[in-house]
Amino acid sequence: MSKVAIQMTVNGTLYEKEVEPRMTLVDFIRDELGLTGTHVGCEHGVCGACSILLNDEPIRSCCIFAVQADGMKVTTVEGLAPSRGQLSKIQDAFCEKHALQCGFCTPGMLIACHDLIQRQPHPSQDEVREAISGNLCRCTGYQQIVDAVMHATACEDTTHD
Repeated sequence: MSKVAIQMTVNGTLYEKEVEPRMTLVDFIRDELGLTGTHVGCEHGVCGACSILLNDEPIRSCCIFAVQADGMKVTTVEGLAPSRGQLSKIQDAFCEKHALQCGFCTPGMLIACHDLIQRQPHPSQDEVREAISGNLCRCTGYQQIVDAVMHATACEDTTHD
């Protein structure tokens, strides 16, 4: 199968690669770019582990091909941090409130929570629950994730994004 040239900006860096047309975006992110924070879960768009931001909108990266993201802006869980070695406010809150256990759902949950906070800086617990409702977690029981978002949005510390 012939490869197709694509380019996209991922976490602020422009990448130009040749890919097979059938390569999913999650496989491109993980295998071609080495960004393994985005997880491959169900591969059917059900679990949310592969969630990323595509042009600032949350999507399941297992449900689209890399060629469909040609020319677009991608933000993965690694791109949520303000800089290398730092955590974003929501990432820090997940640590503080023990909102991650096995860590499998964490990237998707962080993307969903980040998106919520961008749209609603001070969400209610019900809004948090609605925002994460499309992401499956088998460890935390979700309450710690809700607590983390509430903590992150209550913080007045401006050193984190």
